[in-house]
Amino acid sequence: MKILAVADIHGAQYRLNLVLQNIATYSPDLVVICGDITQFGPGALARNFLNQIPIRTLAVPGNIDSFDVDQGIAASKATNLHQKQVTIDKIPFVGIGREIPSNLSTLPIEDRTVKKPLKTLLNKESVLVTHYPPFKLQDRIFIGTHGGSKELRSLIDASKPRLVLCAHIHEDPGVTIEGDTTVVNCSMGKRTEGTLVEITNTIKVSILD
Repeated sequence: MKILAVADIHGAQYRLNLVLQNIATYSPDLVVICGDITQFGPGALARNFLNQIPIRTLAVPGNIDSFDVDQGIAASKATNLHQKQVTIDKIPFVGIGREIPSNLSTLPIEDRTVKKPLKTLLNKESVLVTHYPPFKLQDRIFIGTHGGSKELRSLIDASKPRLVLCAHIHEDPGVTIEGDTTVVNCSMGKRTEGTLVEITNTIKVSILD
């Protein structure tokens, strides 16, 4: 599976145009958006942006997205992955948008028609899609400190998903391999156009700039 992972569009049509250009160039199977589709909304803008994307899309809201963005995602052609698990080509995608809650490991995640605690769903085959990055993994801000989530880092260390797609920290796009987990910050907020991720028996990551 080839994934175009992007985030931090912040309501800018020119950034969405880069997404559309990279879809045409690289022919991904799936687009994953790791939040901050808009700049404080509205939901109608999120719907408009997502409906411009011509291939299957999974999205979670970010901390800057207003709460009506959830409705905008739901009304679009995209799938709102926030607090849900969706399996595509036998790959389970699990989404946690907005801020990382303190009860992360027990957070109920919708899997088909039932809800299960997040820690019981995540495994070595999972792709975890978040807005915030995990602590000390692609989370360095401009003053040199770390802005990632410690709760998310603890969950990843325990569950060891194969891939984490995140964003939020515009200054630190890129990839880090931590044990069996590949962590990708796919932010478009500064100098990159997102990330191309190819999943086979291994994971290949290309930063688009």
